[in-house]
Amino acid sequence: MTATSEAAPTRGRQLSPLNPIEQLRAGRLPRRLVQLYLGLTLYGASMGLMIQGYLGLDPWDVLHAGITKHLDMSFGTVVIAVSFLVLLAWIPLRQWPGLGTISNAIVIGLVTDLTLSTVDRPDELWLRTVFMLAGVVVNALAGALYIGAQFGPGPRDGLMTGLVRRTGLSVRLVRTSIEVTVLAIGFAMGGVVGIGTVAYALAIGPLVHVLLPLFTVKLPDRS
Repeated sequence: MTATSEAAPTRGRQLSPLNPIEQLRAGRLPRRLVQLYLGLTLYGASMGLMIQGYLGLDPWDVLHAGITKHLDMSFGTVVIAVSFLVLLAWIPLRQWPGLGTISNAIVIGLVTDLTLSTVDRPDELWLRTVFMLAGVVVNALAGALYIGAQFGPGPRDGLMTGLVRRTGLSVRLVRTSIEVTVLAIGFAMGGVVGIGTVAYALAIGPLVHVLLPLFTVKLPDRS
């Protein structure tokens, strides 16, 4: 869950730096709400596919999987718990969560557990590879949908952008540092690292870069 959500030009559309109240008053609310929850639902489903593919996970999910090895908790419950722990780190960063932030923390974990309970892990390597590749592509689409709805960043994205703002360091350095750290901790705890981890790392950025402009909701001019 690491697609970047910082404000950036998007081919004529722009992610607006809105506070939580402005996000709700920004206009086109029905369209944006549908897009937000569709994106979060697809995000949870994509995580379930990658887990059932069993060929490697993205760095945060390696951490989540590692935690499940040591606690009697479902994967989705761990995702939700970690999300709210990360939100605690927003306090010293002086960030306020929006509707999208809180929804992200809850919905993705619930949908991941639902996917895991309804989609079996295949035995065939080719089908596991399809699960892994589909998971990466759907994850990118889902990230573009929920970020483009403009209801605020997810907990992990907000941690990154908050640290960038407070430290003055580059997005690349902060994001890489966070993801290497959680990947190392997750791997040490028994999380699954593999070709899927590499595929996600290489593909997610370019895919979101292409898809985000298509799904960023153009908001009415507030001037």
